[in-house]
Amino acid sequence: MEVLDQRRGPHGELVLRGDGEHYEIISNGVFLMDTRAGASERLLVRAALDRLARPADVLIGGLGVGFSLAEALRSPYTRRVTVVECEPAVIDWHGGPLRPYSEGALDDPRVRVECADLLAWLRETPEAYDALCLDIDNGPDWTVSEANAALYGDEGLDLLARRTRPGGVLAVWSAAAVPAFEDRLRQRFAEVGACPVEVARGEPDVVYLASTRAA
Repeated sequence: MEVLDQRRGPHGELVLRGDGEHYEIISNGVFLMDTRAGASERLLVRAALDRLARPADVLIGGLGVGFSLAEALRSPYTRRVTVVECEPAVIDWHGGPLRPYSEGALDDPRVRVECADLLAWLRETPEAYDALCLDIDNGPDWTVSEANAALYGDEGLDLLARRTRPGGVLAVWSAAAVPAFEDRLRQRFAEVGACPVEVARGEPDVVYLASTRAA
């Protein structure tokens, strides 16, 4: 893999590597994501919107390589999408090498991109959403930065519950099952489930789905 870009961002060094066919993002020397698969990233959005089965305003936490955003725009239920991504470099890369993976979604008039830390943004925004889909870490127990851990604790989950409309769905991607996180979800949401997604090596990825009560 060739280093295509290397920058300092809010959480340290971010590197984009590629071989002409696939790309991967490295954060502070640790593999974060790549363009080789994407099944669980797509499921993150598809399962949330299919559970809603109604016109939806969607929040996506983490742009990544764009699989989740592209999936949201393919859904017949999506009305508008807000993407919150803290790394300017990642947003820039979707104007270049990563554009095919988000399918040019940043140009779609339904899409708004906010360059911000998700937890800080949740504290400030008055907006609420029908579907909130989070993929900003490798999971609640494997965060990109120490500060992100608060998103999966009491404060973060309380904020997420308040930003979820009645009958809405929170979906959270994880590289492994985290039973303690599932327990915290059950304390705040009416219905909680875990969808495992088999991967080529290691334990399955998991998409957590948590629904609020209908009005």
